[in-house]
Amino acid sequence: MGEFKHSAPLTLGVELELQLVSRRDFNLVRGATDLIGSLDYDGRYGEIKLEITESMIEVSTQPQATVDGIAADLAGLRDTLRLHADRNNIAICGGGTHPFHHWPERRICPGDRFEALYQRYGYLAKQFTVFGQHIHVGVTSADDAIWLTQALGIYVPTFIALSAASPYVDGVDSFFQSARLNAVSAFPLSGQCPPLADWAAFIEHFSFLQACGIASSIKDLYWDVRPKPEFGTVEIRVCDTPLAIEQAASLAALAQSLSRWLLRTRPELQAAKQVYVARANKFQACRYGMDALLADPAGPSQVPLRQSLLDLLDTLSDDARQLGCEHWLNALRPIVSDEAGDAAWLRRRHAQHNNLNDVVRDACERLMPRSSDKSWENIR
Repeated sequence: MGEFKHSAPLTLGVELELQLVSRRDFNLVRGATDLIGSLDYDGRYGEIKLEITESMIEVSTQPQATVDGIAADLAGLRDTLRLHADRNNIAICGGGTHPFHHWPERRICPGDRFEALYQRYGYLAKQFTVFGQHIHVGVTSADDAIWLTQALGIYVPTFIALSAASPYVDGVDSFFQSARLNAVSAFPLSGQCPPLADWAAFIEHFSFLQACGIASSIKDLYWDVRPKPEFGTVEIRVCDTPLAIEQAASLAALAQSLSRWLLRTRPELQAAKQVYVARANKFQACRYGMDALLADPAGPSQVPLRQSLLDLLDTLSDDARQLGCEHWLNALRPIVSDEAGDAAWLRRRHAQHNNLNDVVRDACERLMPRSSDKSWENIR
């Protein structure tokens, strides 16, 4: 493992894994290699690259100081993809799972790393055709990275509930708000960072995993939140890919505002006790979304996620204002209070169409509306 690369505090980067679907029946299509191979793109908004199977791609923004910068990059990446998807006769949508694809039909993308993952994890690699948003937050020191990794871990259910966009699996309603994370949980090094005092303790822990043959690189840690030393960031990994880029920007605003507040106030983490409730709280958020009841080890007690989230948004309002992202953060409030989240949207579309093909078609139109108007600007 290399040295931790320090970065400007609270800078942001966003990655989105996106679905490639057929315009005929809106099932997943094996189009990633052809799409990437046909790109005529100068990289000004960030990267567009392959992911583990041929039915998905990943886009990542440039590092940005502001959420407005993230939103502009996401809009540029979206418009670039729209043009090239049209040329390849495919459609692209968000969401954490494809509602009705069959994992045995997936094909692993070419590349040594993808092949190694397939050989190591077998069918899990194809079942890993799920789609998430990752958010990077810059920190100034390695010790801050380890502290923030654990501090953000407490808020994993918050990010899950706000981003939940995967109610359908294998053509049926899973009853989950976010079923995507069930696929991630199958991997042996999924979960949360253990209680660690500082960067030196993390290096010792990771060296132990290496010596036991459990992990060879940071990429083997499928933690909900993990340090990313080569970027100088902490990476939040539990969000479903939203159905629209506006929501992705709002989730980045939450990550930036929350990180600022945590680093500024340094609340007591109760890290040793959090270990015992983290998995149950994560399940609650995946299964019930805003209706989750979370275990609070400091109580000990049980608290409604919905109310604690509204309280959190109030707490973060000043930090968001200082960062210039209050308008993005406030856009999350309807999800909390009005059942306006992506999972509910998908279920309403299914009730309207009574088939999942048309649900995916509508999701494609939502991610990439044909209007030339930059709708992300209207959220302000």
